[in-house]
Amino acid sequence: MAVLRKFKALRPRKGLEKQVASYPYDVLNSEEARELAKDNPYSFLHVVKPEIDLPKGTDLYSQAVYEKAKENIKKFIKEGILIQENAPKLYIYRQVMDRKEQYGMVGCVSAEEYDRDLIKKHEHTRRAKEEDRMKHIEMTNVHAGPVFLTYKAKDTIDNLVADVVKNEPVYDFVASDGIQHTVWVIEDDTLSDKIIEEFKKLDCLYVADGHHRSASAARIARKKKEANPNHTGDEEYNYFLAVLFPHNQLHIMDYNRVLKSLNGHTEEELFEALDKIFTVEKIRGEKYKPKKKGEVGMYFDEQWYKLTMRPEKVDITDPVNSLDTAFLQNNLLRPFFGIEDPRTSDEIDFIGGIRGLDELERLVDSEKFKVAFAIYPTSIQELMAIADSGRVMPPKSTWFEPKLRSGLLVHPLE
Repeated sequence: MAVLRKFKALRPRKGLEKQVASYPYDVLNSEEARELAKDNPYSFLHVVKPEIDLPKGTDLYSQAVYEKAKENIKKFIKEGILIQENAPKLYIYRQVMDRKEQYGMVGCVSAEEYDRDLIKKHEHTRRAKEEDRMKHIEMTNVHAGPVFLTYKAKDTIDNLVADVVKNEPVYDFVASDGIQHTVWVIEDDTLSDKIIEEFKKLDCLYVADGHHRSASAARIARKKKEANPNHTGDEEYNYFLAVLFPHNQLHIMDYNRVLKSLNGHTEEELFEALDKIFTVEKIRGEKYKPKKKGEVGMYFDEQWYKLTMRPEKVDITDPVNSLDTAFLQNNLLRPFFGIEDPRTSDEIDFIGGIRGLDELERLVDSEKFKVAFAIYPTSIQELMAIADSGRVMPPKSTWFEPKLRSGLLVHPLE
């Protein structure tokens, strides 16, 4: 069963939605956030990246940062930048990028179901990042950014969504990056109840993006439950904010790798290592973007190469090791480049496919990095199969676009 719950959203006053809506906290660094918000006092970056209102160089995990987040969310509420719904509602959030549409149901999901693995994960989380999000929730008393969930598409839910979007949206704008964001409030409680009943028929949900947000929300729920002698299970802290998309509408992009050095090896040794696991083809006069699973593009010394995995080297029986990201990690990044743990190594960086192959070229040509690998995107079917198996992907295996905006719908814990 998948629990979906209505909530009294904090949301922008009509007319401010475009100014308020911001990228998620983990998509921008502090300087990028500071630049984006410098002329916009309404940007929700002041809440999710509050260090931008403190002196440069402030420790991102200092108490002052969380205090500033608390101060800024209170200011947004006091000044009517954010207003609260009078009654619990569900919402629909549509995003349009490159003419592709995805329609997400916005509500709250169960922290208990997360703990019971009825909300399935495909990535490990890092304790320090969980602690950071926990402190942010505790200080602001809101879930500021939604968790991006998916579910196996269901015609009955699609049909109910289609009924809602015939109505006038409460927000509809195109952001500076060209992505359209549209929000509908489901005012008809009978229709909301039908939607909730349809979600109950699902076996599970899947975390697509937002593993640290969901993990920290679940930990907060456990902590508050233990501290509340009158706990009933109905308190808002038992649920966290999510947008739930059908799997067949999602767009996963490539998540590419750049390496700082050859780990003490020569160019000749690199190609010897490649030849053992790939067939290698030099590409003449153009970039190479992988066209199917099992292909990798490599940029090295101002030259693109097409790398095709040797079939006998791929374990197609294993849902994790058959991933292109896992193949590259297990057969090249670890043994040749010495990348034991991609999450902690300083020798590797990860570049979302939204930045394109030009960014890979730029980084290598700048001599900050030695070689780049462009990877064919992981599929949503691969993600769900791994989550169903109870296992996890290698770090940075999926890059979802478009990113959900923070600040359009906020979940107060009281």
